[in-house]
Order: sequence, then C-alpha cells, then structure tokens
Amino acid sequence: MPHFKILHNDKDTAARAAAVKTNRGLIHTPVFMPVATQGTVKAVSQRDLAEMEAECLLSNTYHLYLRPGLPTLEKFGGLNGFMNHPGPILTDSGGYQVYSLSRLRKITDNGVHFSSHIDGSPHFFTPEKVIDYQSSINSSIWTCLDVCVKNPASREDAVDALKKTQHWAERSKAHFIEKTKHIEPAKKPLFFGIIQGSIYTDLRADAAKHMADLNPDGFALGGLCVGESKAQMMDSLAAIMENLPKNKPVYFMGLGSPKDIWNSVELGVDMFDCVLPTRNARNGQALTSRGRFYVKNAPYKNDDSPLDPDCDCHCCRNYSRGYLSHLFKASELLVNQLISIHNLRFLINQTKIMRLAAAAGTFKQAKKAFEDAYIELK
Repeated sequence: MPHFKILHNDKDTAARAAAVKTNRGLIHTPVFMPVATQGTVKAVSQRDLAEMEAECLLSNTYHLYLRPGLPTLEKFGGLNGFMNHPGPILTDSGGYQVYSLSRLRKITDNGVHFSSHIDGSPHFFTPEKVIDYQSSINSSIWTCLDVCVKNPASREDAVDALKKTQHWAERSKAHFIEKTKHIEPAKKPLFFGIIQGSIYTDLRADAAKHMADLNPDGFALGGLCVGESKAQMMDSLAAIMENLPKNKPVYFMGLGSPKDIWNSVELGVDMFDCVLPTRNARNGQALTSRGRFYVKNAPYKNDDSPLDPDCDCHCCRNYSRGYLSHLFKASELLVNQLISIHNLRFLINQTKIMRLAAAAGTFKQAKKAFEDAYIELK
C-alpha cells in the first residue's frame, strides 16, 4: 500500500478512517499519540503502552539532542532501541522547545542560535542539522525545523516567522531526500512539513498551499492550541484544511482536549499528541466519558466505582475512585501511573470510536453522543 490509505470516508463530514504505513508498522487513524518527550511517557511503562494499544509515540528532537545526546542514541541504534519500543515514533523538530525553553534565542535566516535550558551551553540548529539529528534518533516520522511565534503575535511577526518556516521547509525537504536516498523504500522514514501562520487565516491558507506544493509525506499543524481562543483555533484550522490535499495524513500538534479532537477529526485531521493526559493525571485529574474530575475531591473518598465505567484500562479494571483518591492525598507515586494509564487509554479509545464512526458513516451521531455525556469539570 502507499504510505497513506483512506479506508473509509464519513458520509456527512470530512472525518475519515485511514492508515499510515511506516517503517515500523501501521498507524490507524484517527490516532492519539502519547508523548515521550525525553524517551519516556511519564510514569508509564512499555508494557502499559502495549496494553493500551498505543500505535505511535511522539518524542522531541531538542530534548533528545541535549540529553541523552545523539552519540548515546546512535550506540543503541536509535530511540526505539534505547527505550525498547517496537512501534513508530514521530519526532517533533524542536522548534517550539527552542522558543519556549531556551534562555537565549536568536533567529537568523540560516537557523536558530539558542542556549540549553539545562546548562546554558550554546547551540545552533539549522534545517539540515535537525534532519541529521532525526537520522541519529532513527524515528519513523521526521519533521522540519519551524519558527514559532508568541501568542498573540503581530501580523508582522507572523509573516516573518512563516517566511522563514517555508524557506526552512524547502531546505529540510531537500536534505531529507539526500539523507535518505540510500535507504530502501520499506525502511525509509516519512517526512512531515510543519504549517505555521499564527491566527491569521490568510497566512494559514498560504502556508497550507505552499506545503502542499512541497509535497511532503504528511502535514503537521504547528502554532495552534497555544493560548488562542477556540474560535480562532477552529477558523485557522478550517483555513488550513480547505487548502490541503486529501491524500496525505494531517497531524495537529499538541492537541489533547477530547472536545477539540472530535471537532478537528470532523474537519479531516488524522493525528494528535499532547502532554495533557499525563500532566493532568499527575494533578489528580481524570478524563472520562462523563467528563473530567479531580479524584482528590470529597465526593470520591468512599466511591467504590472505577474512574470510568466505560473504560477497559488496567486502572479501571482493578482500582476504585476511593483508592485513587487516597493515593493522591497520600502523595503515593502509584497514582501518577494509574491515572496516566487511564487518561491515555481514554483518548486512544476516543479516537478508535471516531475511526469506527467514520467507517460506519455515523460520525455526527457519535460526536453528539460524546458531547451529550461529557460534562464540565467538577
């Protein structure tokens, strides 16, 4: 099969069930990808990931480059060998982390100078170097270096960042082709181009057209879900989707809200990642089919029901809300693992429900059923 195959289109929306073919197996979409920023999904083991049916992980070039460092990863044959993970891994280019974590950053036409957030040491990323780094990481899906802007961003800043991002994408694609030309097709990684443009719909449309002409293996949507309003996010997303071809996977970077994922899949988005499920878990917040809640709250102290009666995860099969409430109040580390397992499985299950609904042509009905049951945080 080609690297992306649409298996079913929903009859009333742009939602679709599809498959991305990588050098480490298929990714069935829509898909939620747990975040393994530094080579681990926080508080979750490989056995847990296999049981929750995680089909792809997200890791980060910036963090892995700094620690453990590329020589270490190369010694282990790449990140998969280092963390003992058999399936596909998508690596973010690190552009956002350079922007958000660096103590000092200077962007030039050629690349970005920055200081490590760990020890202040100086570094320089170029589009070509980031491709080389992902080769050392040996991930299944590579992305291009991009320029992130603050939110809100002036139009002038957004235009400047977009021009650099587009130029860097061209350089990244050319270097990717050169870097991987010796690799046989079945073992070759995929290349995703990142689309920027802030909240300006005309810039987003231009960015989508430019990236479509560049013809990467997939499209990554960057610079959204970073503080803009829901209306601005969805307007920007619509402008992008209207100008992208339908024969490539679309990845919304950093989106983890269940409602937002449902709305994005309805517009044709295929792939998602976010730290939200594990970060919320460490704060005692559970994502469930009935909504979000904090296990520490008084009503759950003596509650013998599972976090989510509709969930099949290890946590819900074996532990009560009351027990989890106790663990959290006692600052026991086990609670981080158990709620993380549940939150990740919940989002993976949600995308599976979306996939089945798109295949059955019932996406609108499934989305309404979710929205009717999903109540506000309490």
